[in-house]
Parts: sequence; structure tokens; C-alpha cells
Amino acid sequence: MPMPALAGGRHGAEELRPLVDAVLTALGEGARKRGGAAPAGGPGAVAAAVAEAVGDAVPRDGRGEREALHTLVRLLAEGATDPAEPYCAAHLHCPPLAVAVAADLAVSALNPSLDSWDQAPAAGELETRVTRALAGLVFPDLPAPDALVTTGGTESNQLALLLARERASGGPRVQVVCGAGTHHSVQRAAWLLGLPRPVVLDTPAGVLDPAAVDTALDELPVRALVVATAGSTDTGAIDPLPQIAAAAARHRAELHVDAAYGGPLLFSEREAGKLDGLQSAVSVTLDLHKLGWQPVAAGLLAVPDSAALRPLGHRAEYLNAADDTEAGLPDLLGRSLRTTRRPDILKVAVTLRAVGREGMAALVDAVCDHAVALAAKVDRHPGLELYGQPTISTVLFRPRGADDEQVAELRRRLLYDGRAVLGRARAGGRLWLKATLLNPYLRPEDLDALLQFTTEGGNDR
Repeated sequence: MPMPALAGGRHGAEELRPLVDAVLTALGEGARKRGGAAPAGGPGAVAAAVAEAVGDAVPRDGRGEREALHTLVRLLAEGATDPAEPYCAAHLHCPPLAVAVAADLAVSALNPSLDSWDQAPAAGELETRVTRALAGLVFPDLPAPDALVTTGGTESNQLALLLARERASGGPRVQVVCGAGTHHSVQRAAWLLGLPRPVVLDTPAGVLDPAAVDTALDELPVRALVVATAGSTDTGAIDPLPQIAAAAARHRAELHVDAAYGGPLLFSEREAGKLDGLQSAVSVTLDLHKLGWQPVAAGLLAVPDSAALRPLGHRAEYLNAADDTEAGLPDLLGRSLRTTRRPDILKVAVTLRAVGREGMAALVDAVCDHAVALAAKVDRHPGLELYGQPTISTVLFRPRGADDEQVAELRRRLLYDGRAVLGRARAGGRLWLKATLLNPYLRPEDLDALLQFTTEGGNDR
């Protein structure tokens, strides 16, 4: 068997061309074979299909590039829950734009690593320019906002807590104050960083109460970091940011906002007002593989000034020697806690250049409109109950008269059937079906069918 070809270099593109065609063919075949939002049959059926297709996962002799691509890519597509399918609406997991996926292919082919300038000259400069421009959307009135690229909201929140801890170096330990609906990564980051267990405030109204924040800060003898949420995982709720920022300021506490979900509302003139107060934060989590239509991963941590990132500075002789830096080679090592790091910013840059702010706004507005439409349909349906009006693009609902166990069983039945993938969320003391609408191309009939599945308990394929 001949040696496999490389993807890069002067001839790499021609080597890739037929292989990419094989991938696209297999993707199409797998999606057609799946025929819906998810593979039917549940975990057992999927495991059996994978075992049959893979066989010996590390065979002695290879079967060739085309066979391997066709078999395994088709397997992946056939066994996928595809967020581009209209009835796949469970999680903050968006269908990526084709242009972003195409850009990601270039990153994989060239394989730059953003831990030193000599591994990624153009990629490093591109990342600097694009991240600063995105940070400018969060902090529009400041001279030098900046942002780091992360793997998503979890890493961004961890970095935010780390920077808060370092700012307090030599002083009292930082105490995190957050709401019950705060993303689980905040408490996990506090544990990982050796910070005190966060003060978690009840949120009976679904959002953080500024008065409760005031009371909690009154009782804290140490420096505090208040973590607010702009787009909760369960309901999409946005905390009252201006009032929380004011409460934090009265107590000389800092504010971090987890806007992993809601941050891209900034692209929309119509929706951006929901994020008023965001500019008061010392750091903001954003995530463009949620409401930004990017392939995983596309997270960001935005800060008001690049000086805020200095605690992340780190020296490794073979990556950023002092004399190289003094000679003008950019130092990239302090741009992440990771060392080897792919330029995920390329797909974001290509998307922004391709569609512009207006194009992104149209996508944001579309999914928000879909959520309003679905909520209205639920509200009018005699057999369904609506939790509340959507804040972004998440709608919670449940069959009227069902108990929590029946709601959970309905969700699993739809999933095993393969026709609909819905999430679950506990709110107001009850379990709800969760539709997270991130596909801007949904039609009214798609929303009708999704509700029909929930009232009929799923259809046979």
C-alpha cells in the first residue's frame, strides 16, 4: 500500500480534493440513512452499528483512505444527532454555517499551533485583530479591549475566576457569589482554583435578584466576584445586569458575566438592549459555537483592557525566549493556558467577513423570532403548558397534566424513536421539555410538527 499523502505543502490541496469529495459523499449517505434528527433505537442500536462497522479498531493492514473515510464518516453521520435537522433542538449546540466549516478545513490542513509566532505567523496576527474587534462589541467605549480564544464557556469562566484570584494576590481570598442558575463550570472552576465554595443565591424568579446580591455582599468580609448570567442554560434567562453591576459597585466587588449563550445578541440592534450593563463587567464569557453558528470550538473571554491578561504571561525558552520577544517576535504563550492550540479564530473571521454584522444580526433575529412563534403555538395548544415567554431562543413546555416522570419518559421515547431531540430543564420546581432553537431556517410547519410529536409521543419512522 502506498504511503498516505500529506494535507499541506504545495501539493496538499490536490491530495485533499478527492478525499474531501469522499467525505461529502459519505456525509450525505449517512444523513439520508438516518432520516431524522437522531439515530433510532437508542444506545444499544448505536453501539451495535459502531461495533459492526469498525470491527478491529487498530487493524494490522489498512483498507485504504477512501474505504476508511466512506465507512467511518458515513457511520458518524448515520449515528449523529444533527443540529441542522429541524427537530433537533435539545442543547446549546448550533448547526454550523457551511462557510465556517470550509474555513475549518484549512486550519486542519495547515495545522498551525498558536503557542509561538514561528508556528503560526499569519494566524497569530489574525487572532489578535479579530479578538480585539469582538471585544470592542462588548466594551465599545474603551480604547483597548481584548479577548482570548477558548474552547468554550467552561474554559472562559475558569480563566475569569483565575484572573480575579490573581488580581487579589496578596489580599483576602476571592469569594464567588452567583445564582442557582449559574453554569456548573463556575463552581467547578472555584474548586479547581482552590477558591472558597461559591455563595449560591436562590433564584425563585429564575434570575439573580440584585437585592439578594446586596445582602450577600453585606455579609462578606472578603473580596467578592459576582457572577451574573446572560442566557442561562436551562431557560435562556438574562440576569438584571445594570442593577447587579450597581450592587457590586456599592460593595467594591467585581462582576463577571457569563454570556456564553446571550453574548451574540450584541450583533443585533433589536436584541442587543437585553445585554445593557454588560460593559460594567471585568470579564465576559462569549461562545460562538452556541448562538454564533460556528463549529466547536469557538469560545472567547473578553476583558476591558489587554492589561487585564498580564497574569497569564508565561516564559518557555523554546517558545518565547526573551531575546526573541525583544527582537520583535510576538509572544503568544500568554494568550491561553493551553500550549498547542489551533487557530479557531479563522472560521470566525471568515464568517464575519462573509456575512458581516448585518448577516449575523439576521441569524440572531431569526432564531429569536422562532422562539416567540413556538411559545405562541404552545400557549394556544390545549394539550400543552408553557413555562414562560422566551428571553432568547429557548422555550420550555410540557404536556398539560403530565408529571415529571412522564415528561422525562416522553423525552426519552422521542429520542429513541429518532424523530425529535429535545432537552430537559427543571424550572419552578417542575421538569420541562426544552426546545433550544438555533436553526435560523426553521419553517412554521417544523414547529407544528415538533409540537405534534410531543402530544402524540413520537411517530414510527
